[in-house]
Amino acid sequence: MEISYESQNLQLKDRRLDALGNFSRLPDELICAILDYLTPSDIARLACVSSVMYIFCNEEPLWMSLCLKKVNGPLQYKGSWKNTTLHLESLPNECIAYKRKPLQFDGFSSFFLYKRLYRCHTTLDGFAFDKGNVERQNELSMEQFDQEYDAKKPVLLTGLAEHWPARNNWTIDKLLLKYGDSAFKISQRTPGKVSMKFNDYVSYMKEQHDEDPLYIFDEKFGESAPGLLEDYNVPQMFQEDFFDVLDRDSRPPFRWLIIGPERSGASWHVDPALTSAWNTLICGRKRWALYPPGRVPLGVTVHVNDEDGDVNIDTPSSLQWWLDYYPLLADEDKPIECTQLPGETIFVPSGWWHCVLNLEATVAVTQNFVNSRNFEFVCLDMAPGYQHKGVCRVGLLSLDEGCLENLEKNMSCDKDNFNYSDLTRKEKRVKFPSSQESENHEGIADGASKRYNLWKHGFSYDISFLAMFLDREKDHYTSPWSSGNCIGPREMREWLSKLWVRKPGMRELIWKGACLAMNADKWLECLVKICSFHNLPFPNDDEKLPVGTGSNPVYVMDEYVVKIFVEEGLESSIHCLGTELEFYNTLCEVNSPLKNHIPTVLASGILHLENGSYKIDSWDGKEVPDVLAKCNLIPEKGGGDAFSFGVRSKKLFEYRKAGSPEPGPGSSAGPSCIWPYLIMKRCKGKIFAQLRDELSLDDTLNLASFLGEQLQNLHSLPYPSFGNLTVSDAEQECSFANRMDIDFVSHRLDTPAEWELVVRTLSRKKKDVSSRLKKLGDPVPEKLMEKVDAYLPDDFLKLLSVSEENGMKRVLKPLSWIHSDIMDDNVYMETCCPFSRNGISAVTDNGSVNGHGNDGEAKSWRANYILDFSNLSIGDPLYDVIPMHLDIFRGNSCLLKQFLQSYKLPLMQKTPSLNASDKFRRLSYHAMCYCILHDENVLGAIFSIWTELTTAESWEEVEQTVWGELNNYEGVA
Repeated sequence: MEISYESQNLQLKDRRLDALGNFSRLPDELICAILDYLTPSDIARLACVSSVMYIFCNEEPLWMSLCLKKVNGPLQYKGSWKNTTLHLESLPNECIAYKRKPLQFDGFSSFFLYKRLYRCHTTLDGFAFDKGNVERQNELSMEQFDQEYDAKKPVLLTGLAEHWPARNNWTIDKLLLKYGDSAFKISQRTPGKVSMKFNDYVSYMKEQHDEDPLYIFDEKFGESAPGLLEDYNVPQMFQEDFFDVLDRDSRPPFRWLIIGPERSGASWHVDPALTSAWNTLICGRKRWALYPPGRVPLGVTVHVNDEDGDVNIDTPSSLQWWLDYYPLLADEDKPIECTQLPGETIFVPSGWWHCVLNLEATVAVTQNFVNSRNFEFVCLDMAPGYQHKGVCRVGLLSLDEGCLENLEKNMSCDKDNFNYSDLTRKEKRVKFPSSQESENHEGIADGASKRYNLWKHGFSYDISFLAMFLDREKDHYTSPWSSGNCIGPREMREWLSKLWVRKPGMRELIWKGACLAMNADKWLECLVKICSFHNLPFPNDDEKLPVGTGSNPVYVMDEYVVKIFVEEGLESSIHCLGTELEFYNTLCEVNSPLKNHIPTVLASGILHLENGSYKIDSWDGKEVPDVLAKCNLIPEKGGGDAFSFGVRSKKLFEYRKAGSPEPGPGSSAGPSCIWPYLIMKRCKGKIFAQLRDELSLDDTLNLASFLGEQLQNLHSLPYPSFGNLTVSDAEQECSFANRMDIDFVSHRLDTPAEWELVVRTLSRKKKDVSSRLKKLGDPVPEKLMEKVDAYLPDDFLKLLSVSEENGMKRVLKPLSWIHSDIMDDNVYMETCCPFSRNGISAVTDNGSVNGHGNDGEAKSWRANYILDFSNLSIGDPLYDVIPMHLDIFRGNSCLLKQFLQSYKLPLMQKTPSLNASDKFRRLSYHAMCYCILHDENVLGAIFSIWTELTTAESWEEVEQTVWGELNNYEGVA
């Protein structure tokens, strides 16, 4: 068709090239992705560059992303995301109020922006899937559910919520009347925690035109609106939940209130920890799509970190997937689908992929659970390593050629199905191709199609099959813990230990799970060997599983306790046992009263694996055992120490470790076949963690006094001299360019070598404090993160209370043995006669003792033992106050005061060189600095106890709230 000269002049000129220059070569999607990295002020400036940049920089999805990156806390929508972002920028009101009509430009088109605009404004009235292939069942019995659906396939259940009050109470209007001022957590892929008052959220629902709208997904709705918990109950078939043995603080999130507008929803995912879930819809309609385990939906990419096994999923929004990817699927590749109606409950089995799209405004409640059918899958998911996690989510697509060759030997599959060089282990990411792509599109590797066939015929979501992919070289106690796991390693150990005690009838199943998650079978074999060597009775069925939450396997038998040291690898473990043995030797030499309140040591040694069999060498902590010398593990130089791996060597090891990069696969923190161990006499009684809720006030105050007395004994013990050569020895061991801490050396004093090591170690920890804190899971508010370097001292020598007399400078701050781990599971208590602190029987008005009846069962408890000295060190005695105050006292200042009254030793000596306003004379400042630089997640504990501090403006505010009582301590000499 010919075009006349006149019609050519009427055509609009494409302004893209002139407006974007060289950027015009980039796809629009990439330009938008680049803009997402800029700040709001940068975007505002860039909008002035050209007409096309003006268009890109005024897209609402861009401003939504900018806003959600900035907000951390309550959010109030201001009619548009641009206005909301500008409001958060604290601009003058006249700037925000100033508006003009948006500029319009011709000569520009973008299919990418058009599709996004379409998704923002489309309606889903006719989007229901009425011919769903998820079975609907009414009045399903427990037996039918267990036999036909649990851990097997999804099902829609009707009638379960028929009598719930929520069916009448949970409409948007009624919730607004009752909970309008209640704040709920908003789910969105953002770094911060976003919440909105419900009345603000309802306003947002009515105003927004977002392609992926915000929706309420709140696991703590029972705290912000307790009445909601009374409006529903857990259906009988889902009531078995193994996580219910955990305290509320230790239990992972398990129930959520879900409220969202049309177009909102949950993108493709597998539920955390491979738990199963039920979801009951109260009002509205939801469209569901599901794939069985191991089959990754088209458009979804799974990343599995080969260091810690953390799983990340790249996926389009649920609306985008249905609009852009779903039409590409052949009929045989389409997911299992259904439209969920009000009052219906859908069950999603363990490991199933699912995606949800709200077809209209919806309100729902959901809970995840662990029962006897999925327990082993949950334990497997928390096991160290990455390969089994990839297989659980992606099936055999995650395996490389070598793994498939090994699998071939154990499966009766056609050998041709194991030639898949297109996806490598090194990438650790896989994308499931549709059969249409594999069969009809040229250029798609034939291996992908073969993988698909293998999934259909060879992949099995069976625990015995999946366990084949565990990395047996990795150990629970020494391998990195995945941040994506639903609970931490301590909570996992506590969970299995409590299940073992409280569910004796299910021990066969619990044992299988413990073997998957924490190598329980290996450690039991080690324990049996130790018992045999020392002629101790073998563990009975009650004693097969390690107890407690500690970082080493500990076995409590009838008369003995066996602790196997594994934490952080062999080098760290041997230093822990060596230091502990040196400490016990010191206790006996000086006949300290503390020895009456710690367990009696019966034996110690080193267990090692040689040629497939276990061998044991006795070791009293002195000299260097042959087994360690053979593996080139030589202690730090310490001037002829009696205890070769004692506290001097340990402090040098800690100093070197503080300045070294994180351990790699070949470091001492890696797999080991050598394990030190210690055998102690069992203390009678119960640990404080088990008694916390039943202790009287007098019992708790007496506990605080007991800890004060025993820490006084501990901190009064003599410690070995470090000599004069230790620091230079450590410097020679360090293998990095800058071997000297210049900021420390520039102010060098004649400091005792042990204090010099402490200060140098703190200095090294400060150098990467921000990155360390970020790895702890975002416990620190962003405002405080920005101020952390300025808050910490520029020179840690200033913490030492230096005094100068006659030209001589000396350190006045005390240094001592420190336990480092005084926590609620390390204090043992026993029953006693119920006397109050003044010695008079604590009888209440009704004649009962401590509130209990006089039936002979009344109990009063007193602390009698302190356990677990594996973290022993030498340092500031104030360091011991930190775990005790946060974990045992839970921040109770009255208990801290009671402790200090019994402790009596000086924690710092006043010096004339410090001004009254100097922060270094505040014990609270010293304690806060130690908290920030602590190896454990101490700040997470602080912000969970004092939740109001998440909005603190300064570290000084946190310091005074948590540690202010220390500044009143009269023990400051």
